[in-house]
Amino acid sequence: MPSAPAPAVLGLDPGSQRTGYAVVVSGPGGRLSLKAAGVVSAPAKEALPQRLGAIHQQLSEIIREHQPAEMAVEGVFTAKNSRTALVLGQARGVAILAGVQAGLSIHEYPPATVKKSLVGNGRATKEQVRAMAQRLAGVNGKNLPLDASDALALALTHLQSRRLAATLERLK
Repeated sequence: MPSAPAPAVLGLDPGSQRTGYAVVVSGPGGRLSLKAAGVVSAPAKEALPQRLGAIHQQLSEIIREHQPAEMAVEGVFTAKNSRTALVLGQARGVAILAGVQAGLSIHEYPPATVKKSLVGNGRATKEQVRAMAQRLAGVNGKNLPLDASDALALALTHLQSRRLAATLERLK
């Protein structure tokens, strides 16, 4: 009897105008499969509450369509501009709310952890992260938008973390 498929992971790179997403599944033998990736956009000319509402609605639709069990989202980081940090925090909150409302398990990873996990360097460039994330997920040809590749990197980091935790549990 074949085993049940592993639950999908939704990676999210939240932003107030563009939020990257990637849905990844780890199949038999740890083979990774990218089910979907892209960017949800909020109208730039709209006020912040309307942009946040648009992001929430679009992410809720993606969650309904792809049925992930877990969400990996970029953790809080400090920004030089406090207004930028506040707006980004609100976008993160809306993204996390969409996941919580759908019953997803939420996992947060700091940007440096994601970079180190995929590239081996916590100060890697976005382009280096994109190249490695796409390679690991078997995405050939056209590059994903940077927001989507950051989301893919988050999902891959979570899958790697989940595998490591399972291995450590077996060793107990």
